[in-house]
Amino acid sequence: MMTFAISVFAQTSTDKVPASVTVQSGDSALSAPPSIGSQLNSQDKSSKAAELFAPVTQKNTPMIYTKGTPSGPSEMDLRQLWNELRLNNPQLSSLRESYLAAKATVPQINAPANPQVGLIWSGMPAGAPFALGGANAPTTQYPQGISQNNGITFAQPFQFPGKKSLASEIANTNAEALFASAESTYLQLGAQLSTLYYGALAAQKQLQVLKESVVRLEMIKNVAKARYSNNAAAYVEFLNAQVAQSSAQADQFNVERQLQVAINSINTLVGRHSREKLILRADVRRALAGTPSLIELEDYAETSHPSLKSTTLQLDAARKGVDLAKKAYLPDFQVIGSSFTPRGPFSANNGTMFYQLEFDLIIPLYFFTKEKYGVEQAQRNQAAAEAGNISNRQQIVLAVNAAYAAYELAKNQTQFLRERQVPQADAAYRVGLTQYSNNGQGFNDLLIAQTQLRTLEIALAQAESNLLQAQAILMVSAGKEPF
Repeated sequence: MMTFAISVFAQTSTDKVPASVTVQSGDSALSAPPSIGSQLNSQDKSSKAAELFAPVTQKNTPMIYTKGTPSGPSEMDLRQLWNELRLNNPQLSSLRESYLAAKATVPQINAPANPQVGLIWSGMPAGAPFALGGANAPTTQYPQGISQNNGITFAQPFQFPGKKSLASEIANTNAEALFASAESTYLQLGAQLSTLYYGALAAQKQLQVLKESVVRLEMIKNVAKARYSNNAAAYVEFLNAQVAQSSAQADQFNVERQLQVAINSINTLVGRHSREKLILRADVRRALAGTPSLIELEDYAETSHPSLKSTTLQLDAARKGVDLAKKAYLPDFQVIGSSFTPRGPFSANNGTMFYQLEFDLIIPLYFFTKEKYGVEQAQRNQAAAEAGNISNRQQIVLAVNAAYAAYELAKNQTQFLRERQVPQADAAYRVGLTQYSNNGQGFNDLLIAQTQLRTLEIALAQAESNLLQAQAILMVSAGKEPF
C-alpha cells in the first residue's frame, strides 16, 4: 500500500475571473476539467451564476464562515481534520452552546427563591391619596387617625430542605447527558469525515491508475503502429488502441469530479469554505496497524461509548426525579416579617413601632392528587429510561459486531486483490505485450488483459479505501477516534 497525498486548489484572487479547480497528484498535474468561464460570460449579466462562482472574498463570504481563506493550501492528515471538526463544525458548536446553556440553569435552580417586599396601609381619608404622612393626623372625629397599622413587610419563601439541591443535581445530570450526546454526534460526524477522507484518497489512487493505463495504452498503440508499418498488423488495431486510450483519459474527468466533490465536502464539514485549498496527507500503513480485537472493542464500547454514557446519565436523572417527586409530599415554608406604625411609614414622628413575625406552612392538600400522579409520572419516566439504556447498550454492541464483520470482509477482499488478482492480471498483460511485440498474434487478448489490469487496480484502490473506511467506522462504533 502506498502513501499518497491529494491537493486541491481553489482560485482565491480578488478579481472577477470565475473560479477554477486544478487537481494535483503526487507526481504531476492532471488535465484540468473544462472551464466554466465561457458559460458564465455567455449568461445574462443579471444572473446570479457569476456571483455564485466568483472567488471568495471578504465581502461575499457568508458570516457562518468564521475563518478567513488562507493564502496558501492547508495540509492536513486525518487527526488534524478531526481537530478542525471539533472546533469549527457549526453543528457541534450549537451542541456545545446548548450544553453550556443547560449548565447555566443549575445555579439558577439551586439559588434561593426571590424575597417579596410590600407596603401596608389601612385607611384613605378624603382628599389624601395613599393616606401617608399628615393625612393620617388625629382629628376630633378620629383621635387616633384614620390609617392604622401602616407598615412594611418582607416575605421569604423556602422549600423543604433537599428539594432545591436534588432539583439542581437533576439539571446538572441532564446537562452532562447532553454533553455526552454531543460527543456521540462528534463521533458520527467524524465517521462521515473519515469516509470522505479515504474516499478522496481512493479517487487520487484511481487517477494514478488511469494515468498508468494511458501510458500502457500508448505503448500498445506504438507497437501496433510499428507492426502496421511493417505490414504485420491491421490498421484497425492501432485505431482500437487509440480508442481505448481516449476512453481511459475520459474516465479521468469523472474521477477528478469525484475528488473535487469530496474535498469540498470535507472543507464544509470541518467549518471551512468549500473552495479553500486543501492537501490531504495519509499514512495508510500506520492507519491499518494495531486494530483491536472484537472482545476489546465490545468491552470498550460498553464502558466508554458517549451514547451509552448519555443514556446512563439520563437514567440517573430519572431516578433522582422519582426521589424529587416523592419530596412533593413534604411542605414548603414562608417567613414574613412586618413592621407597623400608627402613622404613615414615610412620615416623620411615626411614634411607636410594632413588629410582627409570621411563619406560613404550604402543605399539599386535596388528597395528594398532584403528588401521587407526579410520583407515578416520575416512575414511568424511570422505567422508560431503563429500557432505553438497555436497548442502547444492545444496539451499540450489535453495531460493533456488524462493523467488525464489515472490516474483516474488506480486509479479506483487499488482501485477495493485492496478493492474487492484481499480480495475475499484471503478469497476463506483460505476457500479452511481449508476445504481441514479437510479431505474435493476440491483439484483442492484449487489450483485454490491459483492461482487466486497469479494472483490478481501480478495484484494489477502492478496496483499500473501503478497508480504511470500515476500520474508521469500527472505531467510531466502539466510541473511539480512528487514530
